[in-house]
Amino acid sequence: MKKTFSFILLISTLVSFSQEFSDDKIKDMISSYRDLDRGPYKSINWFCPDGSIRDAKDPCPKEIGEGIQHASYRPEVKKLAQQRHIYLSEILASNDIWDFWDGNNNHSRVKQYQLQKFLEASNNGWVQERSKFYRGAVQREDEEEWGRKFYYTVLGDNDLIERDFFLLRESLRDLPHDGDTNLAQEIRSDSKILAEKYPKFMDLRIKIHGNPQAQDIKATQDWLNENRDKLKSEDIGTFEKLIANMQEFFEPVSVSNLKDMVQDWPAESYIRTQTEYFSSRYDQDTEPRILVPAAANLMCDIRENIKQDRRGTRRTSALELSLRLEELIFQQSSNWQPQDIRGYLDKIFALSQALASAGYTERWEWEQVQPQIFYTEGKQAAASELLRIVNLGRSQVEWGTGMVYAIYGDVVEEYSRFEPLAYGFYDDRIRSSLLLPLGDTVGQVGALINRQIDMVSDVQGVENISTVRGLNAGYVKGVLQVVSGNAEDMEVDPNKIYIFDRPPSDLKPVAGIATVSEGNLVSHVQLLARNLGIPNAAITIDNLNDLKAYDGKEVFYAVSPKGTVVLKSASKMTDDEKELFAVSKKEKKTIRIPEDKLKLDGKQPIDMSIVDSGDSGILCGPKAANLGQLKKLFPEHVVNGIVIPFGVFKDHMDQNMPGASGSYWDFLVSAFAKAEQMRASSTPEDEVIAYQLGELEKLRNAIAKMPLKNSLISSLEADFKRNLGGSMGQVPVFLRSDTNMEDLEEFTGAGLNLTVFNAVDRDKILKGIRDVWASPYTERSFKWRQAYLENPENVYPSILIIPTVDVDYSGVLITKDFINNNNKSITVAMSRGAGGAVDGQSAETYIIDESGNSRLISPARENKMRKLPSTGGSVMEHVDFDQRVVSSENLEKIHDFAKEVHKIMPGSKDGSYKGAWDIELGFKDDKLYLFQIRPFVENSQAANSEYLNSIDAQAKLDTQLLLNKNIYE
Repeated sequence: MKKTFSFILLISTLVSFSQEFSDDKIKDMISSYRDLDRGPYKSINWFCPDGSIRDAKDPCPKEIGEGIQHASYRPEVKKLAQQRHIYLSEILASNDIWDFWDGNNNHSRVKQYQLQKFLEASNNGWVQERSKFYRGAVQREDEEEWGRKFYYTVLGDNDLIERDFFLLRESLRDLPHDGDTNLAQEIRSDSKILAEKYPKFMDLRIKIHGNPQAQDIKATQDWLNENRDKLKSEDIGTFEKLIANMQEFFEPVSVSNLKDMVQDWPAESYIRTQTEYFSSRYDQDTEPRILVPAAANLMCDIRENIKQDRRGTRRTSALELSLRLEELIFQQSSNWQPQDIRGYLDKIFALSQALASAGYTERWEWEQVQPQIFYTEGKQAAASELLRIVNLGRSQVEWGTGMVYAIYGDVVEEYSRFEPLAYGFYDDRIRSSLLLPLGDTVGQVGALINRQIDMVSDVQGVENISTVRGLNAGYVKGVLQVVSGNAEDMEVDPNKIYIFDRPPSDLKPVAGIATVSEGNLVSHVQLLARNLGIPNAAITIDNLNDLKAYDGKEVFYAVSPKGTVVLKSASKMTDDEKELFAVSKKEKKTIRIPEDKLKLDGKQPIDMSIVDSGDSGILCGPKAANLGQLKKLFPEHVVNGIVIPFGVFKDHMDQNMPGASGSYWDFLVSAFAKAEQMRASSTPEDEVIAYQLGELEKLRNAIAKMPLKNSLISSLEADFKRNLGGSMGQVPVFLRSDTNMEDLEEFTGAGLNLTVFNAVDRDKILKGIRDVWASPYTERSFKWRQAYLENPENVYPSILIIPTVDVDYSGVLITKDFINNNNKSITVAMSRGAGGAVDGQSAETYIIDESGNSRLISPARENKMRKLPSTGGSVMEHVDFDQRVVSSENLEKIHDFAKEVHKIMPGSKDGSYKGAWDIELGFKDDKLYLFQIRPFVENSQAANSEYLNSIDAQAKLDTQLLLNKNIYE
């Protein structure tokens, strides 16, 4: 399901209002309010039922009815809410329930309230540093009464409880409604504040933050007793509050009392009967290995059956019970110390089930995973099978982490523009959840199995090494840079290794990468990394934080073909590793594009159906050539198209360039010739590159204004009518750059040049032609080519023009399982709307085996989709995750199509290509459309590297391990 908003309207609104409330202005407002006794509030008032507002000493008259008393906002706080939809220090009792639910804005106000509660707890009240003492500003009783009404109302909606289950359940931790507080958040916040004041407390704070246990209470009390005479009196009070909160938090959940939480449910209801059974059956059971799975089962029962009764009151009590059970599991999980591998597998399953029941994975996602992660067979199993289950457990951590980022990301990113501490909300949410013990459990059993088969990663400074997973093979030496938060528009150094929370979608060349979530395995960024032998790994947020200690230091980084990772200080490299970077060894394979094959005499657009794969790199680029081939083979799945070949580009480049002594082409050739002269005279390479980029910018700007010949325009107008069914200016189209320097045997070039989305207006189409011609000369495109091609200046762009298909979802098909290097299976990654999968959105990914059986590798975690209206441009729509992206029927269509491709798609160019294909496709009303096909290019040097293969050469994946053998004997 989806909630639509107008992207264009949103942008124009923000632009006009941001002049008054810029990010700096909001930052100043927050800073000033922190020093004011009333903070963001103006005064205390009575708010009467008839809408009137009266002074604090002038209550509402009896004939009007009893009102409520609380603070009113400063005028600029109201304006900020109106103009930027940012609500500071909301008083719930003043709100309409559905206004606060804020469905048209992706529930922004609910999430802002939660985020601000975190900021207040972790930053000394934040905007309410002093106003939290403003008596009467907020009436707790009124807030709780409003909170109860809110949940009783919203939870009565079946669609909302299905679609927004995770957000609704999580919000119960923060919105007052039953007198409870978020103890876990208070504990982490107080311990952080105290550790910043008293560094000697830091070790204990790290323990509380990363692995909280009941014994931390005594350790904190002992620390306080030993250091009391060195502490300020107010800090002693904070320590005592911390200890009291920890005692309450770790006070064992009373199993026998849980049944009382759902006494409002009918006696025969499933949730009540199962809860009563749980309370009586496990009242005296103190074994964590018994309690945790049973509690997880009951959590699952609640999620599966909560819609049996439509009353919001009962659903609220059921979700409160679910939270209480999660607390029980959190308490008990640290006490569950498995003695054998089977115990670890049971723990992974129980914690994964509990997370799914808490909404960190959707119901349909858990249905896909549950049969694979529940292992009961035999007394022994192959290490490879056990590692498969461990990887599934790791994926549950990744999916759950992705859910937190996806649900709260829009608000966190907005607030981070004026409050950097907002990023800490992610970590706070993750650490207060069962993602923490599941991650620890996966790491423990993964390390145990890997040790027994000699397959252990070596990542310096990382505590939980087994949560590090290699994606792309390669090795490199360089300076490490750890990047937290949003990395979009960040400038990168091609010689550095980057650790990203989330990588930028238009990443320029780097030496190596690792990301907190692998995101989308078939995005252009990931395929480029795989193609070019750039080492790439998936890590956790804890791994990222551990690696901050090495930020700015030179390291050696390698990933083996089997996914083992090595990352260590360059000073600790072995002789074999140092030898990799000797002059004779580090010469990388580069490619020279033959220019003599180009056909530049074609100076008019041509029908796409005329070209085929044999024209790739000769008449036009591979997109047009191969799509023309597909049009012949699968005409019902490929739209008509127009190709503007290389010759048209060269014909226009031969025109005189304004402000230059010759043509556009002469200017280009001269710039590269001058660069070679600079190199010959020993000019530093960075100066040469800077010169080239400066000249290319001039050329790019000139091409953007280049006059298009009348012969081209008239031909296009005729081709639009003949091939696309309407006049230019009436048919929405895509204009795709298609150069002679992509889809080569050792260089894919995926995503380096421009695609113009959904252009309708005639002038926009003509401008798009110039923009596409100019795009190979951008810094990003040039740097990628410069790094791997001998003659990057000889790039020739053709253009593929195809009519827009406003797809329901789209993505990529790789006709092999490249994750496990299995040529008999295929990989499919799809995102809602247009373009998301190739642009790096977190895509729904499957592996489909030879028989057509599909296995979910990762779900989509992108809360927006791009739609393409017939009027041109694009609009963004909010989407939810309760429904899968790709139907099982359409997965079957993709599988059948992949088999056909291998049968009838001829090899590229000379017919010798026998490898896998990389295909872009989409569905509209369940019809399959094909948009691009290219050879799937992998890096043979990385795959065949003697050193990389030696990293885990001793790994014995077929080793049979005993499941019930005590690991401590």
